[in-house]
Amino acid sequence: MFPEITELSVFSGYVEQNPLCTMLKNNSETSPLKLDLFPVVDKSVELSFTGEQISSDGGLLLLREVENQIGLIDRISSCITDNRDQRYTDHSIKEMLLQRVFQIAAGYEDCNDCNDLRDDMIFKMCAGRLPQSGSELASQPTMSRFENSVGIKDLYRIGELIFNTFVKSYSDEPPLIIVDCDDTNNNTYGQQELSLFNQYYQGYCYMPLHIYEGLSGKLITTILKPGRRSKQNNIASLLKKIIARIREKWPNTMIIVRGDGHFASADFMDWCEEKYNTGFITGLSGNSKLHQLADATIKSAEREFRQYGKPVKRYHSFWYQAGSWAKPRRVIVKVEASDMGTNIRYIVTDQTQFRTRDLYEKGYCARGAMELRIKDHKLYLKSDRSSCNSFKANQFRLFLHSLAYVLLHTLQKEVLQGTEFANVTFKTIQNKIIKTAAWVKELKTKIKIELPRCCPTKAVQTNCLQMFSILRV
Repeated sequence: MFPEITELSVFSGYVEQNPLCTMLKNNSETSPLKLDLFPVVDKSVELSFTGEQISSDGGLLLLREVENQIGLIDRISSCITDNRDQRYTDHSIKEMLLQRVFQIAAGYEDCNDCNDLRDDMIFKMCAGRLPQSGSELASQPTMSRFENSVGIKDLYRIGELIFNTFVKSYSDEPPLIIVDCDDTNNNTYGQQELSLFNQYYQGYCYMPLHIYEGLSGKLITTILKPGRRSKQNNIASLLKKIIARIREKWPNTMIIVRGDGHFASADFMDWCEEKYNTGFITGLSGNSKLHQLADATIKSAEREFRQYGKPVKRYHSFWYQAGSWAKPRRVIVKVEASDMGTNIRYIVTDQTQFRTRDLYEKGYCARGAMELRIKDHKLYLKSDRSSCNSFKANQFRLFLHSLAYVLLHTLQKEVLQGTEFANVTFKTIQNKIIKTAAWVKELKTKIKIELPRCCPTKAVQTNCLQMFSILRV
């Protein structure tokens, strides 16, 4: 019946020229398309995308309850200057923020999705509009204009508020926080402003800096940077400002900065040691002098591996002073000898009261949890979508994804704590909780919502919603 298809381009041409395909396309544009599926017990099955009162993201109601409690989007909206003529404005700043952030949280990171979801009943409710009688949400062009209208002062105020949200998430001054820092690549494919070629990633990209609290996973801030890796002094300057702000809020908290060798600048280490209750654990690039000081440990590990044929791991600490350092500092070497060869890693720290192995494994290696935080932010919330031409607009987009991160992290750690979702990825929360079908009916005095009777997360969602009901009393 169908001609042999050998290439995708040939198939595309066939679809365009086939009268049946053209007819189906035209019919779908003018009237709802009804599709026939496989029969079930001798009954035909008919399908159409016509369920106007149904949403596929009913679990977002939980996230809206989180927003009602912490008021994050409400406060962020006050940071943005609205220069529009209010006589011709259909969508407030707060409504557009709620729409965009909740779409990101549900897995709709593309601004184009606004067109398809602007009449979705759950999204309309999350944005504060009535599900049926309320007008449509913002379209893609409106949202794009909004993203490109945010100025530098607005971005500064948003960054300040995200930081203050982190501080206010603690009821009391914590005894210890770990400031985890790392940057990652956001690949770019157009002519984005300050998108530069990165030799390591072999492509044009941005290099946003992610900063989290290492013990809790709470977001401190995210800062968009040009595609080349920043110099140590520039990174040190940013960290000094952030730590100084933390110290203003919490004068007695022990602050430990943790990062890879890129953050081990002499200036920053000197600055940390001069400050009360501020320390560091960072990676350190190897050199001939370090290899010489660790030579006995390296040879011992290699000799034991040759003798017994089993992988060997050795730790050793010693004092070392680089040419740019003001004084000697404690360096820890980890040596692994195996069939894969000899792997040597160094870290430098001002912490002298801990055992060598514990400091490396429990102190430094624990920063691997930050990679999971970046994975949630970048991979599951798609924060690497930096499609705007303007650098400022892309920084604003990064903040929007950060707001979605804060809401989801709060939902997970404060609401879902004690459930099987307390330590899962954001993708699991999206798939099993947010992606819950919902039937919505707007009545004269109330809005009625029905979720599926056959729902694996029914008990979890019920308990969470009951908790929010108690909090509202």
